[in-house]
Amino acid sequence: MSTTVTDQGQPTPSTAPDRPELQQVIQEIVDSGLTGVALRVQDERGVWVGAAGVAELGGTAQPPTDGHVRIGSNTKTFVATLVLRLVAEGRFGLDDAVAGLLPGFGLDERITVRMLLQHTSGIFNFTGEYYDDGTFVPGIPATTAGKEWVDNRFKTYRPEELARLALAKPARFEPGTGWSYANTNYVLARLLVEQVTGRPPAEELQRLVLGPLGMTNTVAPTTGTEVPEPHPRAYYRYEDGGQERTVDVTRHNPSWISSGGDMISTAQDLHTFISGLLSGKLLPAPLLAEMCTPRPTPIPDMGYGLGVFVQDIGQGRTIISHNGGAAGHAALMYSTPDGGKTLTATLNYVDDAALSLAVPFQKATQRLVDVVFRGGRPGMAGGDGHA
Repeated sequence: MSTTVTDQGQPTPSTAPDRPELQQVIQEIVDSGLTGVALRVQDERGVWVGAAGVAELGGTAQPPTDGHVRIGSNTKTFVATLVLRLVAEGRFGLDDAVAGLLPGFGLDERITVRMLLQHTSGIFNFTGEYYDDGTFVPGIPATTAGKEWVDNRFKTYRPEELARLALAKPARFEPGTGWSYANTNYVLARLLVEQVTGRPPAEELQRLVLGPLGMTNTVAPTTGTEVPEPHPRAYYRYEDGGQERTVDVTRHNPSWISSGGDMISTAQDLHTFISGLLSGKLLPAPLLAEMCTPRPTPIPDMGYGLGVFVQDIGQGRTIISHNGGAAGHAALMYSTPDGGKTLTATLNYVDDAALSLAVPFQKATQRLVDVVFRGGRPGMAGGDGHA
């Protein structure tokens, strides 16, 4: 159904034409293996909100279009924005050495705040590191660990513990000489915020990001296990004694991923955030420009700024994004560089240790980008998205 949005941000029925191509593409995402999708698109034609699939296995109700999900690595954009707000306050500089600001961890003195936010520090990823030769070195029991993650999903991990585990491993490369996506960078950013401000990062996030934008449906739970209502269910499939089991993991303690991906939000709030950020409501223009200046990555046509991906979609056009998924919930967040056109979505699915939905998820997100930002048609091939 096509909708508009009132001043209070609540969807209301619209007389604008339906957009069947959007409904078709989210149905294709469900057909590719995901359980449910709720999509929100805001552009020159207004706001379109729709859903496909189901909110829970065995059910018939669609996912709520205002549903809360764990947003995974979209958290990184929030954390990067928080750090840049503190830079704007003069608490530290982007090119300051982290070791001087966050003592006691034995950090390489060449690592700067910028390197944490841009994934150029070279620090080991505490959720496990994939190397170019195909080898995988595990870290903590993350969602790649099967039954071990399920058995530990209510355990509390302290951010300091995650950081120290990673720093005890060999670095991937010398600081500033490469790019490697690592959750550890953002746990260190969280610890930096706490060290410099003397306040819990969730409180600083409320003060500097959520509060100024009037966001009321976004949560940094730290160790809290609940997802606010309404929400779709999240699932995880694993092997136990030779038997395949699927369990509901909507409730779990997200401290295993910490500020690498622990936040909860809605498609509406993600729009409010990315649109507000890119239209200049949170950061001074020079810092926003720094955030959106990409460094090359191994992903085709995709660079990484400070907490955001910068994607070249052809015809001289660029979009700013971050996606995230973990443990059966996921979220998409895309925008034009001025914040004027956005695509945000919440997804629910059955996760597993093999990350078997990763390719369908990437192809699905690329189809959405094609339709919304390139004017493509549903059913077009794609697949260079990044979760």
